[in-house]
Amino acid sequence: MTQDDIRAAYLDELLKVAPDLSAQDVGDNDHLQDDLELDSMDILNLVTALHQRLNVDIPEADYPRIATLALAVAYLAERLG
Repeated sequence: MTQDDIRAAYLDELLKVAPDLSAQDVGDNDHLQDDLELDSMDILNLVTALHQRLNVDIPEADYPRIATLALAVAYLAERLG
């Protein structure tokens, strides 16, 4: 899976969790909670969706590593590699 594929999957799942957002609203360094205003349940739903879609476990200690689009793409590429 390429980084573009991972980026698209992350954005797709994020927009399902937060349907009030659009892909244009999400910058590479926008923080899920601080900038995009997701709450802890939204984060958990995103983690669950990513697990189901990509078959990757994301332990709670690693949640900060998916806090932005850029961080998440790098982290998921590492986990899927």
